[in-house]
Amino acid sequence: MRSEKPAYPVAVRRTVQRSFHDHTFDDHFEWLRDKNSDQVRAHLGLENEYAEAVTAHLQPLRERIYGEIKDRTQETDMSVPSRNGDWWYFARTVEGGAHQVFCRVPAVDSADTERAWTPPTVEPGVSLPGEETLLDANAASETHDFYALGSFSVSEDGTRLAWSEDTAGDERFTVYIKDLASGEMLTDRITQTSYGAFLTPDASELIYTVVDDAWRPWRVYRHVIGTPVSEDELIYQEDNPGLWLGVELSADKQWLMVASACSEYGEYRIRKVDAPRDPWLTVIPESDRVLYTAEPITVAGADYVLLTHDYAAPNSRVSLMPLSTAGSSIADVDLIDVIPASEQTRIEVCEPTATHLVVSLRSETTPRVRLIPRASLDGLVTGSFTTGSLTGTEPAFDEDLFTASVVSARYDNPVIRVSYTSFVTPPRVYDIPTGPVDDENLDEFGVGAPIMRRETTVLGGYNRSDYTVERDWAVAEDGTRIPISLVRRADFDASVPAPVVQYAYGSYEASTDPGFSISRLSLLDRGVAWVVAHVRGGGELGRSWYDDGKKFTKKNTFTDYVAVTRHLAQRQDVDAARIAVLGGSAGGLLVGAVLNLAPDLYCGALAAVPFVDPLTSMLMPELPLTALEWEEWGNPMEDPEVYEYMRSYSPYENLRDANYPPVLAVTSLNDTRVLYVEPAKWVAALREHAEHPETVLLRCEMAGGHGGASGRYSQWKDTAWEYAWLAEKLGVAG
Repeated sequence: MRSEKPAYPVAVRRTVQRSFHDHTFDDHFEWLRDKNSDQVRAHLGLENEYAEAVTAHLQPLRERIYGEIKDRTQETDMSVPSRNGDWWYFARTVEGGAHQVFCRVPAVDSADTERAWTPPTVEPGVSLPGEETLLDANAASETHDFYALGSFSVSEDGTRLAWSEDTAGDERFTVYIKDLASGEMLTDRITQTSYGAFLTPDASELIYTVVDDAWRPWRVYRHVIGTPVSEDELIYQEDNPGLWLGVELSADKQWLMVASACSEYGEYRIRKVDAPRDPWLTVIPESDRVLYTAEPITVAGADYVLLTHDYAAPNSRVSLMPLSTAGSSIADVDLIDVIPASEQTRIEVCEPTATHLVVSLRSETTPRVRLIPRASLDGLVTGSFTTGSLTGTEPAFDEDLFTASVVSARYDNPVIRVSYTSFVTPPRVYDIPTGPVDDENLDEFGVGAPIMRRETTVLGGYNRSDYTVERDWAVAEDGTRIPISLVRRADFDASVPAPVVQYAYGSYEASTDPGFSISRLSLLDRGVAWVVAHVRGGGELGRSWYDDGKKFTKKNTFTDYVAVTRHLAQRQDVDAARIAVLGGSAGGLLVGAVLNLAPDLYCGALAAVPFVDPLTSMLMPELPLTALEWEEWGNPMEDPEVYEYMRSYSPYENLRDANYPPVLAVTSLNDTRVLYVEPAKWVAALREHAEHPETVLLRCEMAGGHGGASGRYSQWKDTAWEYAWLAEKLGVAG
């Protein structure tokens, strides 16, 4: 006898009216916002039960994919040791452990630079002489359903460790401090902090930030270790609700730097670490509306600030500003350009070391690293060099599409650590020797050949030549060419059209750069092509690429994506009937908007922590991050044009009766970035419009945050659940 299919949950309608700018919207599912309500939790429980019931037949496939991820991953592994002062620091992962174990060993004190700066070889299960365990995150997480670190700071002299833990998933952390000499925990406990707490160089103080009710970091405190937290000194407060507050040490550890910023402008304030009573020195005032980073630096015996900024340079430039002019309008300062403005190159950040400038930049969509000798700056200041004659060097790699990024560039260290990866190359770690330009062991730029310290092991005989990467281009509605990255197995039969997972993000100038994924192999090996649509709103082609996909140009993000889909569908090697859309967070907004634009183009849609009710959120400044987000989307509370524009693309408010493809929305109850209520409301409303409402699913992690459940094993299981669902929609679940 056939068993009846379970019925999908039906959320009751309770109309709440939202009225702005002479428009009223009847929101039938806003009641789902109260996560402390027994009825809301019961409804989420029913959604989870329904999702499990209708996909129960996929359990064997989930187990196979989970096993593939697990079997390809070297479970007992370690990071490459990184030297700071007299110690090498590294992390171990052990089989069965969901988190890392943080360790250190003494460094060799040697005049031989190569010997002193070659990391020790760390083997699984073998302790090194003098090895110390600083923090065992596996043990710390044992009594918690969720566990994540927010900061990990060892003092410059190696005597103390400060770290912070989130055990709820709401990204609010408790700081702990440990005396590394005795191994004893100190009594200092600081709750409700944000990310990035750190110890001052002399280990006597802790600097930390706290968030306001809207989850915006807005206060910086100074805690003297060993004193009551109630006596902590507020050293800066940012009252502008549209600015995010951060704090850090300068590269040379001499300056404390507080930055207030959004995506469009900011302001740095600096003062010497050893002069906590000195007034803050403003670098460039907020009123100039310049987006910049700052590093105090000495050049030719004079004090300057090294700026990476966007004044008269949408893609940013690097300049020297005399420290004596700090606080002046940038228009009144005689800047000395180190790297001038360019339409082709996006400068992201420039960090000084004792001998070099380490520049992270983007050219032709690809993230790169450039090293410039600091000795060249003396020539710029004295006039013996011009900006046009200033040169640097970039490490060369053997792939066209790759991601090279700086891991660490410690001020006094004679090596720069760089990571490298691509769609088919597992992450690598390189050390690049650096020193004075007259060092006979280095080239004319004071740089040595990159030394590969490690490539992430992929078990099971992985060979990158088994896979191929292709760059393609689609044409958007307005004629703009949209870059596409396509990854698949090299042995595919081009005469057999392949299914496609099409991914995109497209917001906040965040680029989807080439990167390796072990879990993705489970789809590639089943014949799926993985496609990244580098749509506007990201940063792949510079600042203009971002500006053309935000605020009043946001719809370009969605129409670009659809244009990529239509382009793929015309390829002979792509099965137009088997293209699935995938995105998360702001990329989940893209998923929802694209489904409203062209539901017929997709065989399935996976939306992870999707931002699908953006207008409601942007009209609630009391919510986490809302005021900060106005720089990305506009302020619909104050501007009726912004309200109407957001209303025209909001996925939740533009649902229509249509043959939507099967949808899987995944979220977390404690997510503070995109609240669970957005996908919960969207799923409830989508079922009222979809021709097949039974194919719309919601999974809610009840003990997780924006990144889902904590720990690698839980995350692998979640990925296997989602990939099994995708595989079925793509017709490769066999």
